[in-house]
Amino acid sequence: MRRLLSTLAVTIGLSTALTALPAAAQGTVRVALGTTLSQLDPAKTTIGDEYVYVHLVFNGLSRIDPDMTVKPDLAESWTASADLKSWTFKLRSGVKFHHGRVMDAEDVVATMKRILDPATGSRSRTSLSMVSEVSAVDPLTVKFDLNIPYAGFADIFADRNLRIVPKDKLAELSTQPVGTGPFMFKSWSPGDRLELIKNPDYFEKDLPKLDGVTLRIVPESSARIAALESGAIDIVWSMPYESVDKLKTSATARADSVSTPTWDGVILNNDRPPFNDVRVRKALALTIDKSAIVELALFGQGEPTFSPIPPSHPYFNKSLKVGAPDIAQAKKLLAEAGFPNGFEVPMQVPQEREQRVRVGVAVRDMARAAGIRINVERVPFASYSANVAGKAQMYVDGYFARPTIDTAIYPFYHSAGSWNKQLWLYKDARVDQLLDDARKTNDEAARKKIFETFQALVEETVPGIIAYSAAHVNGVSKKVEGFKSTPMQWLELKSVSLKP
Repeated sequence: MRRLLSTLAVTIGLSTALTALPAAAQGTVRVALGTTLSQLDPAKTTIGDEYVYVHLVFNGLSRIDPDMTVKPDLAESWTASADLKSWTFKLRSGVKFHHGRVMDAEDVVATMKRILDPATGSRSRTSLSMVSEVSAVDPLTVKFDLNIPYAGFADIFADRNLRIVPKDKLAELSTQPVGTGPFMFKSWSPGDRLELIKNPDYFEKDLPKLDGVTLRIVPESSARIAALESGAIDIVWSMPYESVDKLKTSATARADSVSTPTWDGVILNNDRPPFNDVRVRKALALTIDKSAIVELALFGQGEPTFSPIPPSHPYFNKSLKVGAPDIAQAKKLLAEAGFPNGFEVPMQVPQEREQRVRVGVAVRDMARAAGIRINVERVPFASYSANVAGKAQMYVDGYFARPTIDTAIYPFYHSAGSWNKQLWLYKDARVDQLLDDARKTNDEAARKKIFETFQALVEETVPGIIAYSAAHVNGVSKKVEGFKSTPMQWLELKSVSLKP
């Protein structure tokens, strides 16, 4: 009871603090995020809360609409050579950066060369690994020369980390970021709030409609929901699944949901014992009931899957079936690997990501039947990049939807992939060859077969255990008009307005 009262007091305290904020200016939407932003430089951002900010402040050459179709953005058009190895982008004329200078082709060149520079440390460098040269043909024309044919090249520029930045402000991106987006950076108080104001020179006519956006950092999920219902917050980004039903009867707010290719799972370090043995990885996988995890972790708001390719995608391998746990076979594999009595291993979970904590607890309980004794350790999500990713033996993590199948798969599973090096350190020559081949073909049937084979190989070799593709749910005040959640999980706010 004491613990319950303590938690309640914290929740009420946070909600009261939010309610006590000065009234927001008319037309300023207040968004609650769960994790503080560690990075304002778009090329270096790595977590969903940071991507929310990136999408509001920056633009890419292309964009992804809520229906997942790719459209022109800062580029008004593009063409490719017959061999798909040379791509030319025509830029919009007169687009201004937030500091007043007109964007030109040299800004695009500087942005891409910076991402390609290993010293920058951008995880999107792998997405541009096929680029051999980028050049400015004239002030409004950029040319990319590739070392392989790449059919979906224009699509990748809609991704979060490939947003265009001004060549004369590169050194200031982490402290005074400048973009071309609908909202401009005003101030950042780490751990508290990031304030954005309307871009009066935005290139889309009559947009944005809002005067500004304030991103508030509220780690406690119950406090975020309480603030939404009290009117202290207008949008709760990525609201906890357990709160969805509560808003069905709310007079002040609603839940807005969309299916996504976003996934959560158990990351296994393929380079460290005991998970450097595929038999151990398979044994763990055989203890997992993915359908049960969807119910336990997502309250049914998702579907089991085998890789970042969701069941709704045309490339999904329908011949693969989500099977029931096989504890006897798991024990047999463990014995063959030298663990007849099982083993003990720590597993980190991000304490602010409730559904991932639930994944970890469920996996711990399921694995126990085969003698795998998992000690769950809750750690701050903000410390994952520095202390957990690519280092821990096993941990729970998740990743957001990418603009293309290639960008969802290649960086994560190719042995040279940037995300792979931060996750499972997986190496399989067959997978490398498949992913290289997929980049070179423009034939849809051939690509479908390649990715179906890829999924079968991943299920066979178990680099990690992807539990599900999850729905994305935002909590939205009924005063907010024109809002729709997107599969990419950023916030589309340029067309949003507030009722008086």
